[in-house]
This record gives sequence, C-alpha cells and structure tokens, in this order.
Amino acid sequence: MVECTNSSAYKFGVLSAEELPALRQELLEKAAAISPELYGTILLTQEGLNIRLSGPTPAVLAMQQVLNSLHPNLGSIYFKDSLSSGPTLRKFLVRIKKEVISMGMPSVQPAMTGLAAHVSPCEFKAWMDAGKDMLVLDTRNDYEVRLGTFKSAVDLGIKSFRVFPDAAKEQLKEVPKTKPIVMFCTGGVRCEKASYALLQSGHENVFQLDGGILKYFEDCGDAHYNGDCYIYDDRVALTPALTKAEHIAMCYVCRNPLTLAEQSSPEFVPQQSCPYCFGGKRTDFRSVH
Repeated sequence: MVECTNSSAYKFGVLSAEELPALRQELLEKAAAISPELYGTILLTQEGLNIRLSGPTPAVLAMQQVLNSLHPNLGSIYFKDSLSSGPTLRKFLVRIKKEVISMGMPSVQPAMTGLAAHVSPCEFKAWMDAGKDMLVLDTRNDYEVRLGTFKSAVDLGIKSFRVFPDAAKEQLKEVPKTKPIVMFCTGGVRCEKASYALLQSGHENVFQLDGGILKYFEDCGDAHYNGDCYIYDDRVALTPALTKAEHIAMCYVCRNPLTLAEQSSPEFVPQQSCPYCFGGKRTDFRSVH
C-alpha cells in the first residue's frame, strides 16, 4: 500500500452563487489532472469551503495548493493532516451546498461578521492544568461523544448539529452569562457557528478550541482527554497519537461506530446487527453532522 495523507480543513469566505458552478468544475478538472487516486469531498458554499481529502501524499499536497489559490476571498487555508497506509475515502466529490456546516441559523455568517474567539490547544491545556473556572462544551453529536471526549466536558446529547442552538439554550440556561465557555468539535468548523448561537443566547465569554480535537491531539496528545475521536472516513476513529483506533468498529448495517463494550453486546452480530439497529431499529446518524 502507498502511504497516504488524509487532510481536512474549512475556510469561511464570501462567494457568490453565480461563481459556485464554475468553481466546482475547476476543482473537478484539477483533481482529475492531479491523480485518479485522489479522493475527497469538498463542500462549496456561498460562505466558504468544507474539505476532506485522502490519497497519495503528493496528490493531496497538490490539491491543497489548488484550494489555497482557488478564490481571493478565501485566502490561505490551514489543513490538518494525518497518515495512513491507504486512502480512507472512496470517491472525489465536489458538492454545492447552502452552508459549510448546517446549523439552521442563516443569520450566522462567520465570513461577514468575524470569527469566534479562539484559544490554542496549548493554552486550553494550561487552563485545564490550572483548574480554570470554565464550562467545557462538546458541540458534537452523541455517537461521536461516546467514543471519547475531554474529561470535564458537558455533553448536550444531540443527534444532529441542527438542534444545537435549542439544546444549548435549554441545557445551559442556569449557567451564569459571564462564565467562560470553551467549545470544541472535531476540527473546529462547528464551533465557528455554535459560538454565535451561544452569544445570541446572552453568553459573554465564549471561546472555541482552535483546530478542534485533532489539532489538540497534534499539539498536546491525550492530556485531559479520555478515549478516541470519531472521524468521517473509513478509519472511523483516531487515537490521540493520530493513528487509526483499531479497537473501534463500524456496524455493517446502520454504520454506527462501536466501542469495545458495544462490540461485546449480544446484540452485536458482525454484518447483521448492533445495539443501535438490533430488532429492526435503524439509526441514520450521518444525515447531518
């Protein structure tokens, strides 16, 4: 197997609806010219890009260069990379969408109103080392959280990011509006919008973990973190060492990620069922993320 790079990124920037079809065609043509072994999904929207790439390292690096020069309103893009022994995605797709990440609040436009306050992984670790008085908030969906999260994190128990604003407003209503809140997600993109939902609810000191869990793993390892991190490719989850979590499986039927404890359940039968789809239950947890 050829060593492959897996790369993820997002970038907010104002694009016009009229530009999107031509930009999509440009990306498809340049990807085809780079390599037939380049895979990924690029979401192209009027508010920017959401990117996942996988393939031989030279091909991924070449596509990163293409994306970095795609449009003057986007500028340079920071990519989070990890290695694997083969590609972890199976197609190359460029999709025109309404939002970089769907939260159902069209009034939130990070590219036009400015990005949220960021805290670096090392500073966040220092805050946790010191026992800083703050609320650490996991903005991810429930199936992601159960694979791993920060030790002190509050889990809203949501199944779709679209319900985050209402869930946060309800579950954090007793939290003092002046209390620092530090949010995190896999790579950071969800927090860009989630922070505005909290600010709109009156919270005054809202921060997001810069680069998300993956950047934290890169800079700080597993400090204050329990478990692994769910990712949206064939590896299912990464360890804090940014390697595939070999002990995590994915249900053949409903595609739910499964911990060792869930794999030990009598309801888990390889290629037949798991605790989340046993008895005919189906969980389409991937429809929105």
